[in-house]
Amino acid sequence: MEFVVLYDIRPGADVSRLPEVFPRHKAYYEAFHAAGGGVKALGTFENPVVNGSMGLFTSREDAERFVTSDPFVTEGLASPRILAWDPVRFD
Repeated sequence: MEFVVLYDIRPGADVSRLPEVFPRHKAYYEAFHAAGGGVKALGTFENPVVNGSMGLFTSREDAERFVTSDPFVTEGLASPRILAWDPVRFD
């Protein structure tokens, strides 16, 4: 089982702040990964302001820990949702 974090822009969020907050978000996810935080992948969907973004984690605990301190969440820009995912892989 893996865990997907879906991020949507929080209703009423000032999206003009996304470029300002992104460097803190990037530093956070790089440090989280370097510390062995169980993040497998992160990325945006086409037009992330409309379609959001996602992360893939090895455990629910890692996903929860990630969103708790992610600047996009703590600064009120994104609303996260964690879903368990049971993939079928073809590689």
